[in-house]
Amino acid sequence: RPFPASHHREPLPVGIEEYSQVLHPGQPFDPTFLIGCAPCNVIADILFRKHFDYDDEKFLRLMYLFNENFHLLSTPWLQLYNNFPSVLHYLPGSHRKVIKNVAEIKEYVSERVKEHHQSLDPNCPRDLTDCLLVEMEKEKHSAERLYTMDGITVTVADLFFAGTETTSTTLRYGLLILMKYPEIEEKLHEEIDRVIGPSRIPAIKDRQEMPYMDAVVHEVQRFITLVPSNLPHEATRDTIFRGYLIPKGTVVVPTLDSVLYDNQEFPDPEKFKPEHFLNENGKFKYSDYFKPFSTGKRVCAGEGLA
Repeated sequence: RPFPASHHREPLPVGIEEYSQVLHPGQPFDPTFLIGCAPCNVIADILFRKHFDYDDEKFLRLMYLFNENFHLLSTPWLQLYNNFPSVLHYLPGSHRKVIKNVAEIKEYVSERVKEHHQSLDPNCPRDLTDCLLVEMEKEKHSAERLYTMDGITVTVADLFFAGTETTSTTLRYGLLILMKYPEIEEKLHEEIDRVIGPSRIPAIKDRQEMPYMDAVVHEVQRFITLVPSNLPHEATRDTIFRGYLIPKGTVVVPTLDSVLYDNQEFPDPEKFKPEHFLNENGKFKYSDYFKPFSTGKRVCAGEGLA
């Protein structure tokens, strides 16, 4: 459901202005924090219609929690726990810190959801949180309710955390890749100069005129395979797949890199080549094998945003 235009802010110019203040001195700097702030603010705008100042204490605390959890969840110890969740409550380890951090993030989101509920106008939703609350109000008298305050809080918190970290990590990878391949960066810069030029900010409509940029963005996501193994799923019924029986209740973990690195679809898949997504005329070419967000009913909710 679209939000009214009068309520929607365009976060892009604000982000560019904040970037330019850091870049203007022309000195080396670590972009990690800045790259993390930008997607966090974009997602906060969609979820809460809120823009954080980069020195806001609550914002800095959330960024710290996001970064710490992402670091902890990437450790071998936490990867082991992820595969054997039944032992979580019996063993010590950093997973307890992750749980504590998640509780603090959920508490912040819960406060925002309650504030939205108190000021909700069903005829004029301000953001995604309002849209979810409107659906909850519609089924207020239903015997089987799909939308609850707790469910909305968890959904919004998941989008807030997962969207911020995956997007910022992908952007950092993109910078590293362009540093390694200056010839690709040069072609990218030429397209930006030709389509956008030095005197205006980018617009969404520019994308259709920038096939090389589109190809580079897709190739970054394919090449880094940020989430090589998808989240666990469960077979809802007995299924035969390529002659093998998969019994109902079996945990299934799809490997996304099996298609992202398919050498028939992407020749030389271990090499970073934007040409994987360009046709012979230099136009953008989408691939059905491009599945960094998974596929089906449980596809990543952030695919459209990313």
